Parts: sequence; C-alpha cells; structure tokens
Amino acid sequence: MANTLTGLIPVLYKAVDKVSRELTGFIPASGMDLADTGAAVGQTIRIPVTNATTSSAITPGATAPSDGDQTIGSVDVSITKAKYVPIRWSGEEAAGVGQRYDDIRANQFAQAMRVLVNEVEQDLARLYYAASRAYGGTSASFTSDLSDPANLRKILADNGAPMTDLQLVLSTSQGARLRTLAQLTKANEAGTDDLLRRGVLLDIHGFAVRESAKVTSVTQGTAANYVIDGAHAAGSVGLTVKTGTAAINKGAIITIASDTNKYVVAEDYAGGAGVLKINAPGLIKAASDSAAITVATDTYEAALAFDRGAIQLVARPPLMPQGGDAADDVMNITDPVSGLTFQVALYRQYRQLKYEIALAWGVKAIKPEHIAVLIK
Repeated sequence: MANTLTGLIPVLYKAVDKVSRELTGFIPASGMDLADTGAAVGQTIRIPVTNATTSSAITPGATAPSDGDQTIGSVDVSITKAKYVPIRWSGEEAAGVGQRYDDIRANQFAQAMRVLVNEVEQDLARLYYAASRAYGGTSASFTSDLSDPANLRKILADNGAPMTDLQLVLSTSQGARLRTLAQLTKANEAGTDDLLRRGVLLDIHGFAVRESAKVTSVTQGTAANYVIDGAHAAGSVGLTVKTGTAAINKGAIITIASDTNKYVVAEDYAGGAGVLKINAPGLIKAASDSAAITVATDTYEAALAFDRGAIQLVARPPLMPQGGDAADDVMNITDPVSGLTFQVALYRQYRQLKYEIALAWGVKAIKPEHIAVLIK
C-alpha cells in the first residue's frame, strides 16, 4: 500500500519541533557539507585539506616561472553508526487510548528522535581530545568577565583559523555563569536586551555561542614526573619523553617548563619512555632537553571553540536495499534547526504496526589547529 505515511506528516513534524528545541549545540555548529553523501557505513570519505605554502620574489623574465605545484593533504571521515528506534502499536492498544493516539505517537516519535540526536551530539562533544590548545585554570569560567572567549579567540587566531564562522559550545553550567555576567544582563552595556529578556546567548568576540547538554566531563588521570628527552623545535607534535609514571589519557592538558601554553594530548599514552602526541600545530615554543612536563590531574568540562569547518558531521538516512525491504512505506523528515534528516519506515505486521526512526552518521575533527578547549 503506497504512501501510507502521508497522513502521519503532521504528527511527525509536531515531534521534530519538540526535538529541535533540545540543547544540542554541537550539531548546528559543525560542518555538514557531506550530509548528502551516498557512502555506506564504514566506507571512507576523503576530505581534501590544503597545506601552508610559501611566497616567492617576483623576477621579471620572458616566461612565467614553472612552479605552483602543491601536495594536497586529506583527512578520512567515515559513517560509523546506523541506528534506529522502534515504536510498535497493536489495534487493541490504539483503540484503548482513543483520541489521544496521535498525541502519544507524536511524543514517542519525539523521544525516538531525541535518542538519536543525543547520540550524535555526544559523539561530537567527545572530540575534545582533538583540540590544539586549552585555556582556563583552577577557577570556573565566566565568573567575572569575558576574558575566556577572548583568549580562546586568540588561540584560534594565532593558529590561523578563519575568523568568519567561529563557534563556542558551552555546558549548561558555563552557560548559566555567562548569563549572570553584568556586562550581558545590563542592556545598556550589552547593546541589546536579548539575554536579559529572552535568554538568548549572544555572539561574543566573534563566536556564535551555544549550549549543549552533552559537553563532556574529562578525567585526565594521575600521571606525573614526565621529562622531555632531547631538544624539540617549535611545531613538534611528537614529544619524546624519558620517563614518567602512570598513563596519560587523550584530552589531558599538559604544560612544559618555560612555556605557558596548555597543550592537549592527542592519543592515549601508556606511560614510561616513548613519544607523547599533542595536536597540531604542536609546540608554540621550543622545548629544551630535560624540560619538565606537568600533566593536569583534575577533571574539567570540555567546552569547545572552533571554526565550523574544523569539525565535520556526516549524517544521512540509512540506505535501503535496491528494490526496498519489507517496509510498506518509507519517508524522510528533516529537522530545520539541526539539519538532521531522519528516516521513518512503517512495517505492517500481524495485527500491529511497527515504526522505525533511523539515522546514519559519523563525526571527525579534521583541523585540530582550528579547535580550542575551555577547560573550566
């Protein structure tokens, strides 16, 4: 029976309207240029990434110089998950709720989409370990002024990130502290009454500020007594270490003697002598032989500041086999706020109906230089 889901469209849009108002800051902040890809689950999608180049002196001559060739780098992204949430109704169950049937289904669809949205949001939030550097300390962020986003912007600017589409995704605790700042709640100082009257998080220092309920709480570990082995030039991303105790978790924040920058550990490190990886662009200052490495051991909320293109979300409806499967009808519905497109499939079973709400996705931080983390 064709087009059996057409009559369900108002119920589905009622559901998606509820979900689109959830605190999902990472999804609308991320790049989604590949959302229409037909790649299968597990298949690699290669995103080209241009590298830095150099200038040349102009020398007049009969012909133009034979140069300009470049090696274009790339980053691989995959759709790693394809999930669904089922909803099933029998005829007796539908009759039992009477006129409340559509409202109950709308709530069920909203909860199903919410499950998928929250999983995507969490996957994006867990990319904190790909940040280039960190800002923050022992005191909580947004307690007295707007220096936190100002210093995050400085990190990204120093790393060469584009300044035209900056995103800052905060935890709800950080958002609450931000809302209490006098500079933003006094309309004469903020320049608008949006925050005071409507609770809108403003654009601050060029950042589109959002909140997420999925900002990750990062446990850094108990590592200590790490020391650099040999001199390391500025730009180094692999730090050879002589010794040290305990493992270092990816996402841990380290500092090096005579260097005030806070670097983010890119990969889990088992401990002892070896090579400790930090994210690009690497060391800002050269490190000397035997310089002490201090590994932070506290727990922090990983709010992220980034250029939209630095974090990619690949999302699409799951693929059906050629010719379809046993579903009576399949349709897609797009959330206008997050941009996610869900697949809704209807399966007619013995004296009951089953709906599936499904989504396929993958996430990747493709440009660590354009990501910074606020650690308090």
